[in-house]
Amino acid sequence: MQKVLLNWLYKIKQLDYNQTNMTELKNKQWIYSKRPEKLVDDSHYTLIEKTLKLSDLKPGLALIKSEYFSIDPYMRIQQSGKETWEEPHPLNTVQGGAVIGQIVEINDPESDLKKGDWVLSYTGWQEFAITETNSLRKLNPKEVPVSTALGILGMPARIAYFGLIEAGKPKKDETVVVSGASGAVGQVVVQIAKIKGCRVIGIAGSDEKTTFLKDTLGVDETINYKKYPSIRQMKNKLSKVCPEGVDIYFDNVGGYITDAIFEVINVHARIIICGQISQYSGGLDNPELGPRFLHKMLYKRATIQGVLSRDYNYRMDEMLKEMTPWVKDKSIKYKETIVEGFENLPKALNMLFYGENMGKLIVKV
Repeated sequence: MQKVLLNWLYKIKQLDYNQTNMTELKNKQWIYSKRPEKLVDDSHYTLIEKTLKLSDLKPGLALIKSEYFSIDPYMRIQQSGKETWEEPHPLNTVQGGAVIGQIVEINDPESDLKKGDWVLSYTGWQEFAITETNSLRKLNPKEVPVSTALGILGMPARIAYFGLIEAGKPKKDETVVVSGASGAVGQVVVQIAKIKGCRVIGIAGSDEKTTFLKDTLGVDETINYKKYPSIRQMKNKLSKVCPEGVDIYFDNVGGYITDAIFEVINVHARIIICGQISQYSGGLDNPELGPRFLHKMLYKRATIQGVLSRDYNYRMDEMLKEMTPWVKDKSIKYKETIVEGFENLPKALNMLFYGENMGKLIVKV
């Protein structure tokens, strides 16, 4: 009954799009207006409303109605006043980010896309957007839920997949430790590591999250880092759950957890730096002085490699070919935290830095 009702509402929605002779739309936008020094919140954004004219729909363009917004830690990196992998996010512009939406209008007879298609775009925090059709990735809602294109079959999965397999080079029976293990990237890494035959330890920030990791995702051991709030305590706990040392460390967090890892790595260990979320709220512009660990790298002949999702953009189809069947047959499970309401976008971004999400964090309008 619920499925029938949803299909009926979808048809009504499409009928409204197709039969209404729209010439302009009111378009709410979240403008990134103030650079944060520490935590990011509502005060760093301004909500405005603009008029979007359909006369701007030139050839090769499509009008998208945003439905799901991706909330990602890298957004805070881009808000640093210093250059990272690119220039800082410009002030007084729409906050960038990945979006899933539906095509309302299209002006491109050569495109395979049509009205009503679900697509992935990078059009940021606005209710509607006009964008180039060749920048859109068509989604199939009959295959998997469209929200998966932001998480388990999206950017986080891409860096989890290629970061672990190509930088980590996991081998059967090796020990893999993952920080931020219940997040959008971590939940993928731990499961791929298990598929590859590794012994997996997941680090997260609550008993609820560690239970999810062990009972649902099947990791071998878990650590609630809040119970081990110093390098020494964390090192001692790691030594207990990793009696044979650590072969691969997939880091999403940084800080003292990573400092402790260097005390327990094995010869030829691979350390993969995917994220440093513990350092984003202030530590980007004024980094903390951490322990000097390079002598440990020398003794263990270990390697450290940074990985960025964008480096693997061109290999998205390769990842989807293997990951999509895993998701469909539930070989890989996933969690989404969905926040309702366009007005809650800045609050949702703030949630990341308090660990209030499990799995992929998404805002739905």
